[in-house]
Amino acid sequence: MSDLLAARLLMAMSLAFHILFAATGIAMPLFMVIAEGRWLRTRDPEWLDLCKRWAKGTAILFAVGAVSGTVLSFQLGLLWPGFMRQAGPVIGLPFAMEGFAFFLEAICLGLYLYGWKKLRPRVHLLTGVGVLAAGVASGVFVVAANAWMNGPTGCRREGDQFVDVDPIAAMCNPMWLPQAAHMLLATFLAVGFAVAGVHALMLLREPGGTLHRPSLHRPLLHRPLLHRRALNVALWIGGTAAIVLPLSGDVLAKRVAELQPVKLAAMEGLFASEQPAGMRIGGWPDEEAGVTRWSIEIPYLLSFLAFGDPHAKVRGLEFFPTMTMRILTHACSST
Repeated sequence: MSDLLAARLLMAMSLAFHILFAATGIAMPLFMVIAEGRWLRTRDPEWLDLCKRWAKGTAILFAVGAVSGTVLSFQLGLLWPGFMRQAGPVIGLPFAMEGFAFFLEAICLGLYLYGWKKLRPRVHLLTGVGVLAAGVASGVFVVAANAWMNGPTGCRREGDQFVDVDPIAAMCNPMWLPQAAHMLLATFLAVGFAVAGVHALMLLREPGGTLHRPSLHRPLLHRPLLHRRALNVALWIGGTAAIVLPLSGDVLAKRVAELQPVKLAAMEGLFASEQPAGMRIGGWPDEEAGVTRWSIEIPYLLSFLAFGDPHAKVRGLEFFPTMTMRILTHACSST
C-alpha cells in the first residue's frame, strides 16, 4: 500500500467516524430547544423530561465529536503537510472561526446542562438556542475550507506558493453557501429520521401501545406519550429537511457543473463529451476502454440536471488534460 493510499484511508476512516457525532451535535440542540419551548408553554412534565433526556444525549455525543475532531485537525498537518504548508494561510480563517464557534457551543452547553435551577426559564432557553446557533456556525465555517478546495478564490498562485492572499474572499468562495446549506439540511434530515427511528422502536416494543399518560417514574420503555411526542418532533424536522434538501442539492450540482466540470465527468463516469448527455445509474467505469459498462442510462437527464437544458453539452474526461489529477494529488501530498 502506498503512503498516499494509506493517508487517504486513515483520513476517510476518521472523517466517517467524526461526521456521525458532528452531525448529531449540530442537529440535536434543535430537538431539546423545541422540547423546552413546549414545556414553557404547556408546563407539561413530559416535555421537560424529554428535553432533559435529549440534552444528556447531546452532551455525550458532543464530547465524542470534540475529541474526534481534534484528531482530524492533527491529521491535516501530519498526513497532508505539503497542502497545509501552501494552503494554510488561505483557509486558516474559517478554521479559526470554527474554533471560536466550538468554544461558544461548549460554553452554552455547559450553562444549559447546569443552569436548570440557576437561570430564569427563558434565559435558560436562550442558552439552548446558543448551543444550536454555535453548532450550526461551526459546521458552516468548517465547510468553507472544503468549499475553497472546490472553488478556490482569494489568492493567486505563483510557482508552488499562494500569494496575494485575501482570507475573507477565500472563505466567501462560490461553493461555500451551497455546500453549507446542503450539509446542514442533510444533517437535520439524517438526525431527524435517526431519532424518529429510535422512538418508533420504543413505541413498537410498548405492550399494547396505550395512550394514557404514564407516571414519570415508569421505565423509559413504558412511556408511550413521551415517545409519541418525540416521534412527532423528529418527523417534522426530518421531513421538512427532506423536502428542501433536493432543492439545495440541485443548486449545488449546477455549481459543480459550472466550476468543476472534470469532477462532474468523473462522478458520472462520462469519458466522452455528449450532447445531450444521459444520466447513468450504476455501472462499472472501464478506464482503459474509456466507457462505463453495465449502466442504466436515462436520456437527456444529465444535461438537464447540470445546466437546466436537456440538450446541453456535458464535457467528458477526454476534454481535460490526463495529468491534471496526478499533478493535484502530488501537490497535496508532497512534503
